[in-house]
Amino acid sequence: MAITIGVTLGWNSATKVIEAPVPPPGPWEHATVVSVKRETMNAKTFRIALSSPAIFLSGQHYLVRLTAPDGYTATRSYSVASAPDGTNEIELTVERLEKGEVSPFLHDVIESGDTFEVRGPIGGWFVWRGDSPVFLVGGGSGVVPLMSMLRLARQKGCPELVRILASVRSPRDLLYANEIMGPETTIVYTRAVPDGSARTAGRLTVDDVAEKDIQGRSIYVCGSSNFANAATSLLEEAGAIGATIRVERFGLSG
Repeated sequence: MAITIGVTLGWNSATKVIEAPVPPPGPWEHATVVSVKRETMNAKTFRIALSSPAIFLSGQHYLVRLTAPDGYTATRSYSVASAPDGTNEIELTVERLEKGEVSPFLHDVIESGDTFEVRGPIGGWFVWRGDSPVFLVGGGSGVVPLMSMLRLARQKGCPELVRILASVRSPRDLLYANEIMGPETTIVYTRAVPDGSARTAGRLTVDDVAEKDIQGRSIYVCGSSNFANAATSLLEEAGAIGATIRVERFGLSG
């Protein structure tokens, strides 16, 4: 996922719940790459090992810092795609941006056994603890933190807590294609659809949202600013209360 540039904060005016503290970020450390997996033509997942167990919540992200020989540094933020499992390993899915400073290096240079600096976990609002019903809406690489939530629900044996609506351009652009599918998941293709699809290609509509089980669920939206704004408007039109929708937007600085 590309660098996060903003989070829309809010609170549940109906329940007025004060949530428990989230795990605080740790110091910068060197992480070792355990494996690299290609997800799509433009995205790879890097499984990295930290120096101690990774204590984080689904929805949080880590900073990645690269340092050039001349001392110049570039830092980017990437959401955790894996679910908390008590180990010292996490997965970061990175979309390659041609004009980026960090993502091309990660894609073109980094291999298993290499190291780079990370710091985290970061983020306190866009998190889910796996104990309440949620409706997740992701656009493109915005599905990354939502995948952590879906994996957590499946890991805990309660996939019914999660409903996820993902919007992608085409089947070849779908992250985690071999895993994300299931009764919890609906995929909307905006430019090209797979064979046999009952829905034609096109952007999310209020009908895509309204036919889902959104009542009684906390709502999380993640994607570009344009996608997040459009999805939030559709959700409100479908009956969701705007102040209870948690939104994370990202920019394309790579």
